[in-house]
Amino acid sequence: MASFFSSVRQGFGRQSNKSNAQARGNGQNLPSPISQGSGSPLSANLPPVPHSPGPNSAMQFETDPGAEQQAPQQRKPPFFFREEYSGLIVKGNFMTLAAKPVHVEEGEWLAHQVVEEYRLLDNMIKIVKTVNEKTGAPICNPNSCPTMSAAGHTYTWLDQQKRPIKIPACQYIMLVQKWIEGKFDDRNTFPTDNKEPSSGLSSGLSTPGAGTPIAAGPTNVSASLSSLAGKDWLGKSSGFPEHFESDLKSIFRQMMRCYAHLYHGHWLEPYWDLGCTQYLNTCFIHFINVGRTFGMLGDREMEPMLPLIQIWEAKGLLQPPQSQSSKMDISPVTAAPPPGTAS
Repeated sequence: MASFFSSVRQGFGRQSNKSNAQARGNGQNLPSPISQGSGSPLSANLPPVPHSPGPNSAMQFETDPGAEQQAPQQRKPPFFFREEYSGLIVKGNFMTLAAKPVHVEEGEWLAHQVVEEYRLLDNMIKIVKTVNEKTGAPICNPNSCPTMSAAGHTYTWLDQQKRPIKIPACQYIMLVQKWIEGKFDDRNTFPTDNKEPSSGLSSGLSTPGAGTPIAAGPTNVSASLSSLAGKDWLGKSSGFPEHFESDLKSIFRQMMRCYAHLYHGHWLEPYWDLGCTQYLNTCFIHFINVGRTFGMLGDREMEPMLPLIQIWEAKGLLQPPQSQSSKMDISPVTAAPPPGTAS
């Protein structure tokens, strides 16, 4: 487990002893979210989840009818939507981790970021894949999580006939991971080398490199500059395909759904039981910051986790959405340590 925590901390900066002690102390001093007399922590249930009003229908979820049975004033937010459980393993806001270096092309930067975000999410998913010694089954299994759900919403998968079907959360997450890793391994989507175009010329003539200007044919002098330059897209100058941005948004959307399920389905077991809710929070806030800063996520995708995001905004750990395009006051972070396949 120590090596796991070390892996999660990687990329969040150097860890100080003082911050380490504070990270451990914050978790230990909090009152246990498991009520006395509830029996084993493994059998504890989350409190009623607050109803989430009207997210975009493009998310294609189903609302749990039981969520309507309780009056709004009687509902209590789940533990992870309470300020006392919103702590992190790092200090400061997360804008410095997302800020693109001046001389790095945005497509290259986002390719690096999405791989890092997936690494952090994968570490969190590994925890719910751990086999429970008592049951002999993973913590997230078809019996405990028969559907991929979060905040009263059920996400569906498209079968081979493009029909939305409900599948267990563990199967949904496995398919998402397989799809994302397939994207990363696809050199047409995530090229790793600059490919020189084939010239078709006889040997002895040099082939121009990727950075060598090539003369264009005759053009109409009255044509617009944009038409003369050709169509542009995110990452074009770095060799990424035209569909790169849409692929990134699809990857972020699917990762967002995984995070939402991990919180709503497994915050108590196993994250609270293992004392690593702050690690989950730290991975998630970094993911939200990158996704929102570069327009990979909108409020509709983040809606199941919006109360927690708003807590971090109120604390100054995240910039409010309306401030993303303005000049941001960035404080350094110091360590306290597939399209068409899912609907």
